[in-house]
Amino acid sequence: MQPPLPPLRGRGSTEVGVRAGPSSSALGVVPAGGGVSGAGGKDGRGVRAGLAGPSRLAPSSAGPSVMAAAPPAQEGERLVAVVPDTAGGGGVALVVTHGGGGRVTDAPTILAPPGRSRMEELLAADGGGGGGSSRGGGGGGVELMFADDLEPEDDEGAVEYKWSLVQPPPARFLELVTQMKYRLLEGSGECIYEIGVTDDGRARGLSPDALTASLATLSHMAEELHAECTVVRRARATSGEVDAMVASVLVRQLPETLEDYLDLRVAVAGNVDSGKSTLIGVLTGCGALDNGRGRARAQVFTHKHEMESGRTSSVSQQIMGFGASGAVVNYTGVRSLTWADVVARAAKIVTFFDLAGHEKYLRTTVFGLTAHAPDYCMLVIGANMGVLRMTKEHLAIALALKVPVVVAITKIDRAPAHVYEATVTHIQKLLKSPGARKLPVLVKSADELAMCAQNIVHDRVVPIFSVSNVTGEGLDLLRGFLNLAPSRRNWAEYRSSPTEFAIDETFLVPGVGTVVSGTCSAGSVGVGQSLSLGPDHSGAYVSVIVKSVHYKRVPVRRVVAGQAGSLALKKVKRATVRKGMVMLDTRVAPGAVWEFTAEVLVLYHGTTIRPGYQPVIHCAAVRQAARVVTIDKEVVRTGDRALLRFCFCYRPEHIKADARFVLREGKTKGIGRVLDIARTC
Repeated sequence: MQPPLPPLRGRGSTEVGVRAGPSSSALGVVPAGGGVSGAGGKDGRGVRAGLAGPSRLAPSSAGPSVMAAAPPAQEGERLVAVVPDTAGGGGVALVVTHGGGGRVTDAPTILAPPGRSRMEELLAADGGGGGGSSRGGGGGGVELMFADDLEPEDDEGAVEYKWSLVQPPPARFLELVTQMKYRLLEGSGECIYEIGVTDDGRARGLSPDALTASLATLSHMAEELHAECTVVRRARATSGEVDAMVASVLVRQLPETLEDYLDLRVAVAGNVDSGKSTLIGVLTGCGALDNGRGRARAQVFTHKHEMESGRTSSVSQQIMGFGASGAVVNYTGVRSLTWADVVARAAKIVTFFDLAGHEKYLRTTVFGLTAHAPDYCMLVIGANMGVLRMTKEHLAIALALKVPVVVAITKIDRAPAHVYEATVTHIQKLLKSPGARKLPVLVKSADELAMCAQNIVHDRVVPIFSVSNVTGEGLDLLRGFLNLAPSRRNWAEYRSSPTEFAIDETFLVPGVGTVVSGTCSAGSVGVGQSLSLGPDHSGAYVSVIVKSVHYKRVPVRRVVAGQAGSLALKKVKRATVRKGMVMLDTRVAPGAVWEFTAEVLVLYHGTTIRPGYQPVIHCAAVRQAARVVTIDKEVVRTGDRALLRFCFCYRPEHIKADARFVLREGKTKGIGRVLDIARTC
């Protein structure tokens, strides 16, 4: 039996930060509203906010494997941090015990909730960010959280409500395990359990002892499915007893094979010099921060001229791994791990696509957003630069492709306060404009973080993070979001379909031959498998054999739907392969499209669009000029919606009905959806 949660601290808590041990003494006094002085890490900030301090649960038979992110302690040492009530609210107490092989428990008490829900505050807030735009998304201090009532439980999806799991009988326990297995399948290997919440969404809460027993039962359930649990948030219930608590628990399945990995794909866009490559370098490096002179971005660049100019010109990839408990496996503090090491240690992988920010590389950026099928688009904005034209361009493309957006405001350590405020206000107004109709949320606590992570897949909420790659401010909240963010698609549904692999890059490797890379959008591709490669300039497909398969630079037997990989092809010349080709199952009759009908919305055009106009079509990995054959109205101008029939100018392509695309020609921009295939080869 796990020890009960420490008792809640009421009003009027003492302002102290004490490290007590065999020979220790009080180390400092906590300033009102600040962090714990003397009880933190090297920066003296005390217990960090947000998801920096989760509790990792284990069944009672698992021994002392519970962990909490807190400063290191010596044998038998105890760290006690108490933050007093402020402005008449409740207090927060965090007790962490280290050393001597003892179990670690954290139990924050929560401020009494306000009169209205957090979502109501966000909707009513003038800035749309929930509480102004002050900097420091999560730096220093113990998090103050509260629990609001939720929406009624959905029978589908990866979120499960459970009011109590105290000592269920064996038959009921098996039912609960089966239910968890379903939620894990819905969430592609991870799900969220809301403990202390009834099926109608009411935060009824549990007593500390009952909550501890319920979490132990949840851990036993997860152990049956080879999964682990991590408490990501505790809060005081709004409609239960005085000491009633609720908890949000992340359940993540440990991958047994490379096919079981949860791969989250994030495209990083934004204006040139906004800090995209530096942010990726800090997130995926060994844990070191940037030195302000380009050290972090050096590991992201792939070409010499990128190193010299400091600007990305091609799409590069970097990965970040999370363990089952939510810890970042990349961070060794010594050296950067190879991709094989990251994959071997991780349970969830986040793949970043570093896109170009300069205007002359716009077609490369559009190709990265369409061909790589990202789950999310991280829009990076320099706090000292503001929202520029290319920032708006990239945001418009992401919105057109229905890709959920996450905003990261960087360089907050360099921006004056008034410039930072103006940048936050500008992006909030842009997101709330009629063209976007999003709800921007300035994430400054774990409460907002959990809400955004669970709702971003609905493409309504846009979380805004304020970070500094030099000081590390706000990075914990961004990492916590990436750890909790779910995959946008349930790829398990596509793995039984016929194979389809879209090619987005080709290589010629000495001693190996022709190698193609891309994304498997259906079925699977394995070593020795025979596939149809095409279409070529005449619309024909040829049979090829896969010689070897790599996933994240690791040799594997096959890749499945939702995974990107590299395939070595047997006896195929590189000149016969190009971007935009596909590899299909030989049992499927392949087709090549010359003409198609689409519904198009013109975002901007200087004059009018008439038959004969030739924009460039970006549809998945396809990128080719197409001529407008017919229009259902006389002319089309900016803001008009019309039915257009396109004909590819040079060669047929593999596209399917209902596919989304972007059309581009100079400053002209438009979005469309394929309605019907008019003419094939």
